[in-house]
Amino acid sequence: MLTLVKRIDRYSLMLLATVLVATVLPCRGSVAEGLRVATALAIALLFFLHGAKLSRAAIVAGITNWQLHLVVFAITFLLFPLLGLGFQGAAAWLVAPSLASGMLFLALLPSTVQSSIAFTSIARGNVPAAVCSASASNLIGIALTPLLVALLMDGTGGGVSGAEVRAIALQLMLPFLLGHLSRPLTARVVERHKSVLSLVDRGSILLVVYTAFSEAVVEGLWTQVPGWQLLAVIAVCTMLLAVVMVAARVIARRLGFSKADEIAIVFCGSKKSLASGVPMAGVLFPAAQVGAVILPLMIFHQLQLLACAAIAQRYARREPDPGDVVNAALAS
Repeated sequence: MLTLVKRIDRYSLMLLATVLVATVLPCRGSVAEGLRVATALAIALLFFLHGAKLSRAAIVAGITNWQLHLVVFAITFLLFPLLGLGFQGAAAWLVAPSLASGMLFLALLPSTVQSSIAFTSIARGNVPAAVCSASASNLIGIALTPLLVALLMDGTGGGVSGAEVRAIALQLMLPFLLGHLSRPLTARVVERHKSVLSLVDRGSILLVVYTAFSEAVVEGLWTQVPGWQLLAVIAVCTMLLAVVMVAARVIARRLGFSKADEIAIVFCGSKKSLASGVPMAGVLFPAAQVGAVILPLMIFHQLQLLACAAIAQRYARREPDPGDVVNAALAS
């Protein structure tokens, strides 16, 4: 747990430092153009690696516990968007339109993979189910999130045009499919060099964040977003996270899931992926708008890590049950 918290803190500080550097030294002119190209390549590489990491066995295994996965899917892509619409409306009274759009955008994203699995493991939940649900959420989200953006955000700067559909296919879906199809050649390399791939994963996100915030700063982001609006976004994100986590727990218990399954549902259903959301925003929104749109997502990302770390510890302190032994064996 301490190792995970240290990693969370380190990466959070790196994200904050990237925003600070972009604020003080935003890229401009030819440098900005070069970084846009580098960002596009980094996004393609990121989704190629996501495809290469997802095994065929994980996809097949996901079918066996379909009730749990259906609940996670419903929370991620039905409950969250409905709440996002409501919270966007509330936020629109308090913050700039781009920040309010960012509130809805984060609600349309798939779940995280790595942290969902990590927190489920810490809490002694159903780790194999978390692996399948989180992986399936990301796989489906590559196609479903842009469709939800087109359906729910048309007229707010997030409508998807034909050119953007092609960009999504070329930058996100094609690299992902190629990565997955390359597994006979790349699976061992991916498994052997997990630490290097993690650096590529996080490094590409930092590059996208720097490029996006540079563009936004040049366009006057911080003159348009005063400090009290940031506090309002933090408050709205906190309320959204609390509502979803409570709802996920209540739904799991009402439907009669075991404690181990409940844990997987809570942690997979309540999370939103920064790794998927930042690249998608770069494709779906105008460059000058991306920084403001991803700001609520970055805030939500930090809040969900802090909240889930505390809740996972609380779950872990419960009395052991027979499912814990089975899940530990399956996860090893």
